[in-house]
Amino acid sequence: MEKPSRHTDPAYLRLAGTAEEGQRLEAARAMSRNCVLCPRRCEVDRNSGSRGFCNVGPLASVARFLPHFGEEPPISGTSGAGTIFVEGCTLRCDYCQNHQISRGGAGPGLEAEVLAGMMLDLQASGCHNVEWVSPTQSVPALVQALFLAAGNGLRLPVVYNSGGYDSLEALALLDGLVDVYLPDMKYSNPETAFRLSGAGDYVQANRQAVAEMFRQTGPPRLDGQGLIRRGLIVRHLVLPGLLDETYEVLAWLAEDVSPEAGLSIMSQYVPLTERGSSNGGEGASPAGPERRLTPEEYQTCLQWVERLGFEQVWTQSMPDPDETDRFLPDFSREEPFGFFPASTTPGRK
Repeated sequence: MEKPSRHTDPAYLRLAGTAEEGQRLEAARAMSRNCVLCPRRCEVDRNSGSRGFCNVGPLASVARFLPHFGEEPPISGTSGAGTIFVEGCTLRCDYCQNHQISRGGAGPGLEAEVLAGMMLDLQASGCHNVEWVSPTQSVPALVQALFLAAGNGLRLPVVYNSGGYDSLEALALLDGLVDVYLPDMKYSNPETAFRLSGAGDYVQANRQAVAEMFRQTGPPRLDGQGLIRRGLIVRHLVLPGLLDETYEVLAWLAEDVSPEAGLSIMSQYVPLTERGSSNGGEGASPAGPERRLTPEEYQTCLQWVERLGFEQVWTQSMPDPDETDRFLPDFSREEPFGFFPASTTPGRK
């Protein structure tokens, strides 16, 4: 049963304007000089022009920022999540839906003032939150922008939507700044993680990260309108033919973290053969699972969810085979999501 929360103020407001703000900003700058934001631990100095695996510099690059109506109901609500699509990624998932902006070199970096302005624009448009999508590689820049936005009136909760491949150092920097964690838990087998996402250490790193996210924010807490104000929601995309891994992910989350953790079970996997071309990627399979998920596979997963005792669960209907584009945004268009309201294009430096 979803429980209304008494928490109404974003966590970062307790740190904004205090000595702790200065300490966090210094820690963010230090991490840019010796990058350990993800478990790859490249340790490059981004400020000097060096770039690690993600090929991202010290500034964040943004593909789009927009009210997004396709997230879980407590995140999108009726007015949309205030989504900022950050370019680049620390993973190379063969089936990535956002591969147009996660692969290769990121675009021009944006100064903190521009990023802060985006957050304030999303608030002014009526969005329920500010959601950072694929933010791991740009955490220092986003933290700086968040403090600037808070000083100029930002009062929305921050949603951190990542692939779940975040270092404990990055999460320590975010402790008390992020209100809602929305990470993926993709795999339980390191070999699958390497084959499909190019990260053989994903399982161990992901479990450490999710446990820390839950420690920081706890279970989902919703307000009287059913909007999430704080807490962890884990996303798991069910992959065809890999149900054993799904069960192991769910069992670990229930037994080693808590069945009170929020859970979003996703059915939207689309084979690359239906996308026209392979995404490619170092360490990735040329195709990944070659078929869609069956209704029987998805129902089996939902039965496991019930048996394991999860209390707050969000599910998806099975996609219609004719609706491939519904879950595949096209960032070459002004509006990546054709069935959503118009988005806002970020200014470029």
